[in-house]
Amino acid sequence: MKIRVQSFARFREIFGSEQIREMGDEATLEALLLEIAAENPAARSALFDENGSVRRYIILMRNKKRVDIEEIGKITLSDGDEIALYPPVAGG
Repeated sequence: MKIRVQSFARFREIFGSEQIREMGDEATLEALLLEIAAENPAARSALFDENGSVRRYIILMRNKKRVDIEEIGKITLSDGDEIALYPPVAGG
């Protein structure tokens, strides 16, 4: 199945702005993030902490709906899903 992954702000520098990923049937959102993280150390460091957990400050969206980080291992992807990755936002 094909999954569209978009990255925003500083994540664009690490992951690129958009990519299409081929995933197997029954793939989870966690499996997708692990596949992306395996590509380079900067990607792994951006997505996962030293314990291998997804960083809590990352904002994940699936089909324009926010995803709870605690649920990523339970979310089965579907063909055509759109995943958006946002880094933490700060400013003032």
